[in-house]
Amino acid sequence: MTGAVRIRRLEALGEPEIQALSDVLIDCVEGGASVSFMLPMSRAKAVEFWRGMAASVARGERVVLAAEDAAGAIVGTVQIILAQPENQPHRADLAKMLVHRRVRRRGAGAALLAAAERTALDLGKTLLVLDTASADAERLYARLGWQRCGVIPGYALLPRGGLCDTTIFFRTLHP
Repeated sequence: MTGAVRIRRLEALGEPEIQALSDVLIDCVEGGASVSFMLPMSRAKAVEFWRGMAASVARGERVVLAAEDAAGAIVGTVQIILAQPENQPHRADLAKMLVHRRVRRRGAGAALLAAAERTALDLGKTLLVLDTASADAERLYARLGWQRCGVIPGYALLPRGGLCDTTIFFRTLHP
């Protein structure tokens, strides 16, 4: 998929993007991803989340990148959270790295991560931080040069219940 995926910065999230991003979020949560939501994962809950993200993008607090397949359908996303305390202007958080299950292990995640790093650097950020509760994502981040800081046990709940650990990673960016 690497050649077929295109990464696009969503300057604004209109209704078509909100619906497509909701599809990806619902798929990931239904697949067991610990990304802040519990089951049942309703479309209304997903749409409400993405409408909130649209407002945050409009305020300049975050960037949303979308991975699109050859047909132009959104199959993945990642966010760069720019709004940080005043003593951390060089840093951003990566959040909600989501790839639809039907396209996983085909390069969309790696393409999203590379685009997020380039975008953050273009915006003057030199340090990125993220957390994950996914062993597959941990392997991807480590393979792409992210540094593992450690694990926080019992950090959050899985969508079906039960505590899960989260692993913290960081990446220093160089121009």
